[in-house]
Amino acid sequence: MTDGEIGRVFRLAYVPGVTPAKWVNVWTERMPSVPITLVEVAAAEVVRLLRDGGADAGFVRLPVDREGLSVIPLYVETTVVVVPKDHAVAAADEVTIADLTDDEVFHPLDDTIDWTARPGLPAFSRPATTAEAVELVAAGTGLVLVPQSLARLHHRRDLTYRPVTDAPQSQVALAWPTDATTDLVEDFIGVVRGRTVNSSRGRTPASSAEKPAQRQAQKPAQNGSGRRAVPASRKKKGHRPR
Repeated sequence: MTDGEIGRVFRLAYVPGVTPAKWVNVWTERMPSVPITLVEVAAAEVVRLLRDGGADAGFVRLPVDREGLSVIPLYVETTVVVVPKDHAVAAADEVTIADLTDDEVFHPLDDTIDWTARPGLPAFSRPATTAEAVELVAAGTGLVLVPQSLARLHHRRDLTYRPVTDAPQSQVALAWPTDATTDLVEDFIGVVRGRTVNSSRGRTPASSAEKPAQRQAQKPAQNGSGRRAVPASRKKKGHRPR
C-alpha cells in the first residue's frame, strides 16, 4: 500500500444474489488500512452507478452494456424455476423448458437472463422486480425463472425451486470504469483472481532469492584454492600456476 492509499475507502457495488463476503474478508485481512464499503444496487442500475462514480468496482450480472467498462467474467449460475410446493414441478428433481409450456411464467423487468425465447405462457403482468414476481408465484398466479442465488435470496417456506437444465444461465462478473483503474481496483482484481499478496496488482517483483544470484553472476569465479580465477584474456604468456 502507498501513502496515498492510507485513509481511502474502497467502494464495492453488488447486485442482489451475489455474496461478496469471501472477497471482502480477504481484502480486510490484506488491506486493513483501506476500509471497504458495500453498496447493494439493483441489477438494472449497477452500470449507471459505476459510470457515475458511485462505486470503484462492482459485481454485475451479464450481459451488460460494456461501453467504458472493463469486465472480468467470474462464474455461471444455474437457472431454476420457482414454484409453489404443491405444483407438479416440485415432484421432479429437474425440468426442461418444455415441461413449462402450459404454465404462465412471469418475466420481471429486472430479469437478467438473456432469453432468446421466453418459456411458458406470458403471465398477466410484468412485475417490476424479481421479489414481486416471487410474491405472485406464492399467490398461485404463475411461475418465475431466476438464477439460483436469487431463488435462495427470496426463499419462502411455501415455495421451492428446481433446476431448468436447458435454460440460458446468468453469469456474474466484476466490472469497473476502464478510465478509473486505480491501484485499489488492481488490488481488488488480485483478490478476486486469487493472487498472492506480492502479486496482487499484477506486478511480479524480483524475489530476494533472485537478486543475490544476479550479483553472484557478476562476480569473478573463484578457483578451488579460494583465490579468484584469472580470466584467460588476462593471463600472460608463459604464466604458470604456482
